[in-house]
Formats: sequence, C-alpha cells, structure tokens
Amino acid sequence: MTSTATEIVAGTWTIDPIHSEVGFTVRHLMTKVRGQFEKFEGKIVTGATLADTAAEASVDLNSVNTRDEQRDGHLRSADFFDTENTGPMTFTSTSFDGTSAKGNLTIKGVTREVELDVEFLGFDTDPWGGRRIGFEATTEINRKDFGVDFNIPLDGGKLLVGDKVSVTLSVQAVLATDA
Repeated sequence: MTSTATEIVAGTWTIDPIHSEVGFTVRHLMTKVRGQFEKFEGKIVTGATLADTAAEASVDLNSVNTRDEQRDGHLRSADFFDTENTGPMTFTSTSFDGTSAKGNLTIKGVTREVELDVEFLGFDTDPWGGRRIGFEATTEINRKDFGVDFNIPLDGGKLLVGDKVSVTLSVQAVLATDA
C-alpha cells in the first residue's frame, strides 16, 4: 500500500526506534559537534487530514551519544541535562498543517513552545505487511531557554559552547491501530 500525502491512513502509529533518529548539532569552539539520542519512544495519531495529525515523544537524555564518552558524561551531569534529577525530554504537538508542527518541548522541567519544519514522507507497506508512515523534521532551539546554560568563557569574548542547537528528526512509525 503506497500512499501519497493526499491519501491519509488514519490511525495510531508507534515510532520505530530502529528506523528513526533524534539528532542535534551545536557549536563547540570553532566547529560543530553532532550527536544523537539512542533511546526514545512515541506515537503519532493521524486523522482524516494531515491537519488532524498529533504526535508525542519521550527521549531518554541518558542515551546521548556524541562519540565521546567523556563529553557524553558531562552532558548527563548537572552542568547540562542533570539526568540524575530530571526526567526525559518530551514533546507534545499542539498543531500541524502538513509542513509545520507546533508543540511543547520540555527539557529539565522547562516547557517552551517550539515550531518544527516538517516533511511528510508518506505511507507505505514494509516487506512483512506492516503499514508505515514517515516524517522528517528540523528546528532550532536556544538551550538556555531550557536551563541548559553551562559555558566556559574563552579569549576574545567567545564561549566554549554555542547557545543555538539544531535538532533533526527522522521518524518512521508502524501502524498500531486503525482509526
């Protein structure tokens, strides 16, 4: 069953973490560091139109991976995510028009509205008969808005870590129930 954006399959979809990614990029010194979160879960609910789509997700901040265990440990510490004392990062959508999603992002107990640029990739059937849906999305947040404000001043008025964080999502979900 291959579908286009105009042929909506209504139902509840479970995010497939094996075929999805939650990534980020942030300035560090003069270059950018890329990372991802390896543990996350969520669901997408589609209705009669794309505008009837809603999503919610939870990301385990302990699963941060920047390919440097020392840096990842620092990110888990109270300087950044404070994973011993705070819960997961969560997102709950509040609106979606087919290309833009708004919702509430919570990090370290601080909730802010964010807007994501979304590309709807369509519906399809995998080789085993499972029905799938796909989206890719990007946004940029200011980490300080969420209480993630650790930094080290450098010469020339520069800082070790940039405030802007680019977030990228590549989501594939499996139909759990038809509407």
